[in-house]
Amino acid sequence: MLPALREAACDVSVVLPCLDEAAAVGTCVRDALAHLEPLDLDVEVVVCDNGSRDSSPDMAEAAGARVVHEPRRGYGSALASGIGAARGRYIVMADADGSYDLSTVSLMLGQLDAGADLVMGNRRRGSIARGAMPWLHRYVGSPLTSLMLRLFFGRNIGDPHCGLRAFTRDAYRRLALQTTGMEFASEMLARAARLNMTIAEIPVNYHPRSGVSKLRSYRDGWRHLRFLLMYSPTWLYMVPSAILAVVGLTLLTVLAMGTFELFGRQWDMHLSAIASMLTVLATQIAWLGISARTLAAVHGFDPPDPFLVGFYRHFNLEKGLLMALAVFATGGALTANVVWSWASSGFPSLDAIRPLLLAVTLIIVGVQCVFNAFFLSLLGVETRAVEPR
Repeated sequence: MLPALREAACDVSVVLPCLDEAAAVGTCVRDALAHLEPLDLDVEVVVCDNGSRDSSPDMAEAAGARVVHEPRRGYGSALASGIGAARGRYIVMADADGSYDLSTVSLMLGQLDAGADLVMGNRRRGSIARGAMPWLHRYVGSPLTSLMLRLFFGRNIGDPHCGLRAFTRDAYRRLALQTTGMEFASEMLARAARLNMTIAEIPVNYHPRSGVSKLRSYRDGWRHLRFLLMYSPTWLYMVPSAILAVVGLTLLTVLAMGTFELFGRQWDMHLSAIASMLTVLATQIAWLGISARTLAAVHGFDPPDPFLVGFYRHFNLEKGLLMALAVFATGGALTANVVWSWASSGFPSLDAIRPLLLAVTLIIVGVQCVFNAFFLSLLGVETRAVEPR
C-alpha cells in the first residue's frame, strides 16, 4: 500500500524522486529553494532516494533537502513515498536530474491559488533544448498519449508526460493513486479526469539531463499505454465488442438467407464461419468488459460510471438466465428447423450450412451468457459498491 499523507505543516513541498543523481540533485534542491525564496512562504524540499549507489542522498541533504528512503524500486513508489512524507499544503513534483527549469514553479502555485487542483507543465508550449527529448518521445509518445487522454477521458492535455507538476494536498488524497512504476504519471491524469478535477497548464523549459537516463522508451511507453487501456474498459472492451457484434451478426443473418455478390466475388459459407467467430468473440469480450468494470468499482480502483450503475439497476442472475435461455432457444429452434427439413427430404447431402452456422452460433452465445451471468452474480455479492443509492 502506498504511504498516506501527513497533515499539512508548511506552505509548499517540492518532491524529487532520486536514483543515482549525484551530478544534479544538489543543484535541483538549491534551484527549488532559490526560486521559492522570494515568495515568502514556508518551503521544504523532499528528496526520496530510491536506492542510489552514489552520493545522491548526501548531496541532497547538504543542499538543504530532507531525504527519505524508499526501498521499493519504481518512479511511482519513490514519488508516493516522497509525497507521503511531504508536509506542504501545495506539493510540487519534479525530477532530480536538472532537466526542468524550476523558475516556473511560482506560476504553478499561482494557478493552485486560483482554484486549480492539478497544474501540468507543458514543454511543448515552452522550449525544449536540443538533445533534451528523444524524437520518439516528442513526436510519437507524447502526441499519442494526448490523443488517448482526449479520446478516452475527454481531457486535452498538451504534454501528458511532463514530470513537472503541482497539486493541492486535498487533490492528491482524492486521487488515491495505486501504481508504482512510470505509469504513475498517467494514472494521475486519468484519475484527475475521472474525478472531474480542474487541470491547468503552464509552459515550462526543458534541458538535457545530467547523468545517464533511467528511461526505457519502449518498456515505459508500453506501461503508459497498457495502463490507459486497462483504465478505459469502454474502449478496451465495449467498443471492439460492439463493432465485432454488428459485423458478425449482420453477415450471419444475411448469409443465412443465401449468398450475395460484392466486389465482384460470391460470398458464401466461408464468410459465415468468420462471422460466427466474430459474434462469439464479441459476446465474450462484452462480458469481460462488464466484469472488469465491476471489479474496478468493487475494489475502489475506479468509481462506478453511469453505464455500470444502470446495468446493475436492471441486471440480476434470473434476468441473465432468461436472456441466455431466449438466445439458446432461438438457436435450438433454428437447428430443429434445419434438421426437420433435412429429415423431410430423406436425409440427402446437407446443404443448409449457412442457417446452421447461425443456429450454432446462437447456441454458443446462449451458453456463454449462462456462465457469465453466474460469474457476474458471484461478483454481485459485492456490487453494493456499484448499486444506485
